[in-house]
Order: sequence, then C-alpha cells, then structure tokens
Amino acid sequence: MKIDYIIVGLGLAGLAFCEELLAANKTFIVFEDDSQTSSLVAGGVYNPVILKRYTPVWNAKQQLEIALPFYTHLEKKLQIEVDQKFITKKVFKSIEDQNNWFSALDKPKLKPYLDGNLDTRKYKGVVSLYNFGNVNKTGRIDTLQLVESYRKYLRKKECILFEQFDYSVLEILENKIRYKNIETKKIVFAEGFGVKKNPFFNHLPLHEAKGELLTIHAPNLKIDFLLKSTLFVLPLGNHYYKVGATFNWKDKTSIPSQEGKEELTNKLKKVIDVPYTIVQQTAGIRPTVKDRRPLVGVHSKHSQLSILNGLGTRGVMIAPTVAKELFNHLEYDEKLDEEIDIKRFLKNTPT
Repeated sequence: MKIDYIIVGLGLAGLAFCEELLAANKTFIVFEDDSQTSSLVAGGVYNPVILKRYTPVWNAKQQLEIALPFYTHLEKKLQIEVDQKFITKKVFKSIEDQNNWFSALDKPKLKPYLDGNLDTRKYKGVVSLYNFGNVNKTGRIDTLQLVESYRKYLRKKECILFEQFDYSVLEILENKIRYKNIETKKIVFAEGFGVKKNPFFNHLPLHEAKGELLTIHAPNLKIDFLLKSTLFVLPLGNHYYKVGATFNWKDKTSIPSQEGKEELTNKLKKVIDVPYTIVQQTAGIRPTVKDRRPLVGVHSKHSQLSILNGLGTRGVMIAPTVAKELFNHLEYDEKLDEEIDIKRFLKNTPT
C-alpha cells in the first residue's frame, strides 16, 4: 500500500490534520489505539479570554476565525451538532476583581469579548456576592461526539486502523518510509501524551496534567450560560451540567480518583447551593508545554517525521490553526510560526 501520509493519533490535532489532507486530496492512514483520552473527556470550551488574569488567549482572534467555520463544516459533513454557543458569566469574587474587569475593557484585544455592562441579576442556585461579567463569543465543542463520529467516517473510508503504532518496525529511507506493508512519504505524530513513548520526539518538554470532570444532574439549577468561578459549570441540557476541572501534576493515570472528586465537590459548594447528583466522573491527561505553546514541526534529522501536539486546555480553539500551519509547512514549505515551532527547543535535541 502506497499513501501520502500516516497519522498517529486521532484526537483533535489528528482530526484537524486529516481534514487538511482530505481537502488537498492526499491519501492517508490513521493509527488509533485509544491510549490517550484527553480529547474524549475534554470540556471542549472555547473562550478567547483568560479570566483568571484578564488577558487575551494567544492569537485568539485568528484561531476563532479558523476554528468556528471548521466545526460548522464538520457538523454539515458528519450530520451532527457539536457547537453549542453560549455566553460565559464570570462570577466576581471581590470589588477589586470587578474593577480589574473594567481595566481589561481598555485592552484592544479584549474589548470585542468583554461586555461593559455588568449583569446585576441573581440566578437561583448560583452563589454570588457580587455581580457577573459577560464574555461573548464563547461556546463548547462536544469533542466526544465529534471524535467518535469522525472515527466512523474514517472507518467507512477505510483509512483508519485501530491498533498500536510500533515504532520499532519503522524503516526511514531517503525519500520515503516503510511501516509493515505501508509505504508513505511522511508521518505526523498527533498522539497526545503518548509521545512520551515516541523515540523520535520524546525529548521534547511535554508534561502531563491530569484533568478530572464531573457530570451532575441539578434540577433546581436553571442556567443556560457557562458559569465561571473557582471552577466552571457548563450546561449540557435537561438540567445536566459538566463541572471542572482539576489540574494534577503527580497522578499519571487516566483513572478518575476520589481525590479529584473531593476537590471538585468542595469547590462546587462555593459555586452552587442547590442539590445535585453526580452522574459521571471522567479523567484524562492533558499534554501541556511550559511556554503554553503547541509542539509543531519536523524532526531535526528525519524530515519525513513531524509532530502536532501540546495543545493543552484550549485544543478546540487551536487545533484547526496549527494543523493548517503544519500542512502548509510540509506541502508548500511555508514557514512555521516561531512560537509553535519545535526548533525553539533545538538545544534539547539529542545529538
């Protein structure tokens, strides 16, 4: 079998790169072994503002301009609905916090998203000593439904294999690569934290941050917006809400923990004051980078090998953009943004 690309991993990064290949009529095979679950259990929220510090998300405007049409296209293509648009309401924790909101309004990159009129209403079940600030142009992508639907789509096209990729049988030749019975021109590794087992890219400074989420049923909580306080409460419909998330740098498993459950329920007491039932608890490992930029680029010795990884907590926003950047770099030799190019870690590359 001769193809143009092998893609290892079908989370948001791998899926976005598949779309670039399909648009360019490139042939490919995806390897997916279900070892990484960050895209499947992600909250999937897109928000152009970092509310903890009232700073703009890196390249937020450009990312949203690419991402939102990207998901609209996939909804039509796969005949699904995955983009749930809503307002995000920030719960102010103090007068100082509220004043910082108004200061942020003066920043040109934030002004399109922050509402200058505060919400002074009270919402049943929501704990709020102060007002709310509205963040516009936010929403959520149902990443689980999206990835599962896309897997079915690729299965019908016979271009996905549900098996573990074996690095040891990879033959890197001068202008091509052989992998078992497949001959290809390039491989893109989009395997999330699984890259730690990848002998070609495991030197890169990718770190694991375990995140846990709860799904709760709260019949007396009636909000149709994302509530952002010490954690987020995200409406799913029919009085179901997703609550998260934790950051655990020590636990390396994707298994939901009692510790994570207690952290979320303790914080939730300060956010809502109505009864609820925990329906589900999920966990996943986020691939994160210290400088909060993705890991995108080509191996320093083997130009046939590339990486698309490290999307962190904002994968739904950034995946379509970085996939397009990598594709244009590989196919048209367009220069990668220096902030995402793995060459910034070149000094860490093994000699």
